[in-house]
Amino acid sequence: MTFGFAPASAAASTSAASANRLLEPAEWAAAGIPLLRNPREVVSGLHARHHPQPATAVIAVLDPDERLRASASFVRRAAQADGWMFRNVLLAQLRRIIPHDLRRRTPVRTAVLLYCREGDARWTEEDGAWMWGLRDACTLHGLRCGAYVTLTRDGWQVLGEGRGGRRPHSASAPEPFATSEAPPPLPRTGGAASEVLRRAAAAR
Repeated sequence: MTFGFAPASAAASTSAASANRLLEPAEWAAAGIPLLRNPREVVSGLHARHHPQPATAVIAVLDPDERLRASASFVRRAAQADGWMFRNVLLAQLRRIIPHDLRRRTPVRTAVLLYCREGDARWTEEDGAWMWGLRDACTLHGLRCGAYVTLTRDGWQVLGEGRGGRRPHSASAPEPFATSEAPPPLPRTGGAASEVLRRAAAAR
């Protein structure tokens, strides 16, 4: 596994990227990935729920208000960082935890990926493969491709955005559940629909 930017010619770098299906930070930043309004809240919530250890990935689906709708964690077992393999495992997890949105003209829900790994916060080819896999899995499941976040000993970082923090980190204890884990608000009362629901409840 290579951490940081290994010295290589431009041709070799392009060839490796094509063979391994990965995205470099500039490509990711140019893809128009939607920004998280409160990344620390999202990261803290996922860390509290899954408490990931190194080599653990957490895929999460957020609604338009950034409330968590579904999430799953799993340990990376692939020997080589390959975006196609990562896409397949992410897609399998998404199919398991939430229905697809392929019938929508415009995606409403957003998938984000938190990956806990060894090393420092600098981009690696493994990160690039996860980025490629996340983007492709979202396309195939009808979701918006959201942020890719790394969790290392240095803390957390949203790659391509330059935002991050020291806590949580890969060795920290889970914090109390963040507000991003809060259940969705109750529907507003009043109106014909509410009256129908009240009558149905009273009849039970």
